[in-house]
Amino acid sequence: QVQLVESGGGLVQAGGSLRLSCAASGSFFSINYMGWYRQAPGKQRDLVADISLGGNTNYADSVKGRFTISRDNAKNTVYLQMSSLKPEDTAVYYCNAGIKRPRYSSSLDYWGQGTQVTVSS
Repeated sequence: QVQLVESGGGLVQAGGSLRLSCAASGSFFSINYMGWYRQAPGKQRDLVADISLGGNTNYADSVKGRFTISRDNAKNTVYLQMSSLKPEDTAVYYCNAGIKRPRYSSSLDYWGQGTQVTVSS
């Protein structure tokens, strides 16, 4: 079994910073892509940022210049450093990863349970 466990969410004032972490555990060969999505009440889940195994990154326009995604392959962990937070960043943030497991020919998509980020004005 594979699990993605997020941490680091919370309440912060506008202009502040938070760092989210997501660690993968279980039985697998490797982690291909890793990323963060977010979902605000009444809205769809949208990509925030993702990062490939080789370190190539991709960001939503709304977070460019404010958020930084990184990963530690030795720890099977992805991070999201969020700065200059705005009230519109308030959402549940979900970790996502494509993981190569034994007996499967391609990567499988996994999701974390979500962590709440609330930015007050």
